[in-house]
Amino acid sequence: MALITQILGLHWGWMALGVALAIAELVAPGYFLIWLAAAALVTGVVAAAMPVGIEAEIVLFAVLCALALAAGRRWVLRHPVVSADPMLNDRGGQLVGQSVVVTHVIDGGSGRVRHGDTEWLARGPDAQPGTRMRVVGADGTVLVVEHLH
Repeated sequence: MALITQILGLHWGWMALGVALAIAELVAPGYFLIWLAAAALVTGVVAAAMPVGIEAEIVLFAVLCALALAAGRRWVLRHPVVSADPMLNDRGGQLVGQSVVVTHVIDGGSGRVRHGDTEWLARGPDAQPGTRMRVVGADGTVLVVEHLH
C-alpha cells in the first residue's frame, strides 16, 4: 500500500477532496465550500509539483483555506447578490401603496381591512367599514394604513 501511495502520490487525495467540496457547493450553495475546494485543489497541484510530507500539505491546506475564505468574504462583500424581487417573502410589504377597504371598524388605531380576497389586521386612523384606505407600511402581519387623499 505504501508503494502505491508513493507511485500515485497524495496529491490525488487533495484533488478528490477539492472536487468533492465543489460538488457539495453545487448541491448546497452558500459561497463557503467553493473556497475550501479551491484550497484543496491548489494544495493538490503544489503536492504534485513539490512532493513534501503530509504534515506540510495539511499546513499548506489550512493556510490556503484561511486566505481563500478571507478573499472570498471580501469578494462577496464587494459584490452582493441583489434579488430580482426583494419583497418576494414580504406579503405585507408588497401591499405598500395599494388601496384596501375597511371590513371591521378601525377604532382606537386597530381594525381589519381587505385586499383582494385576504383580510388583514390594520393599524391607522379611525375609519368605518367600506372606507377605502392606502397601505403605507407593514409591521409583520399588520398593515399600517392611512386615509386616501
